[in-house]
Amino acid sequence: MSTRFGTFPGIPAAAAVLALAAGAPGLGAQTDYYNTDAGRPVRIEDAYPVERYAFEAQVAPLRLERLHGGVYHWEIEPELAYGIFPRTQVEVGFPLTFQDGAEERSGLGLAGVDVSVLHNLNAETRTLPALAVAADVVLPVGGGAPDRVYPSVKGIATRTFSFARFHLNGRYTFGTAPDGGAEVGEASRWMAGVAVDRTFPLRSALLIADVFAEQPLHRGEEIRWTAEVGTRYQLNPFFALDAGVGRRLTGEEHGWFVTFGAARVFAVRSLMPGRRR
Repeated sequence: MSTRFGTFPGIPAAAAVLALAAGAPGLGAQTDYYNTDAGRPVRIEDAYPVERYAFEAQVAPLRLERLHGGVYHWEIEPELAYGIFPRTQVEVGFPLTFQDGAEERSGLGLAGVDVSVLHNLNAETRTLPALAVAADVVLPVGGGAPDRVYPSVKGIATRTFSFARFHLNGRYTFGTAPDGGAEVGEASRWMAGVAVDRTFPLRSALLIADVFAEQPLHRGEEIRWTAEVGTRYQLNPFFALDAGVGRRLTGEEHGWFVTFGAARVFAVRSLMPGRRR
């Protein structure tokens, strides 16, 4: 893989995300371990965005999946989220993929640009769960990207009890299937799933498990069921780590995968009211 990094055009964009996170001041008293994002560490996420005026840089989250026939699929997706409005975040991601195996090998390539927005509709009450809506679009940018634009919509609900939190996610993707049997990141015709997590505030840690079903974009493929478990840990007020393991239980490509990631929350003073110089 290292022999191909130098010529890849998407790496400067990923490096810019990391440099921005490294050079900006952190935000104090964060509880980032409590905010689960899609894929960090499991696919089912909660209904809460990042704080207003805050940035969250997801530092090279890694996913490694073993496919049928001993083929290994690697994905690294640096992402940057920003709390642009009250209870609203925008996010952009740059998925970099690499596939290696005995009979199949592909170089590192940009598999599109993923732009999304998430809006939390309400605060959780005794009778009403926290609700959120999200929309995202995968743009056909890069050598490994799909051949057309793929927009999606998602509904999210989070309900907290004394012993655990529960999350429901439902997502639908528009557009015809890509040519040549190509994948479109995590997109599927529809996806529905549930997750449960247990937080440990004194240890700044969270354990989570989920199960979800998804219908592939390609017609005729069977519904895929996946189960995952993961953990998220607040290393300090600015950094959170996450790791997970999962298995595709059904479908044409069923097997194990692991994920690992880190996130840094920070602010840009010039964007915060009353803190401009």
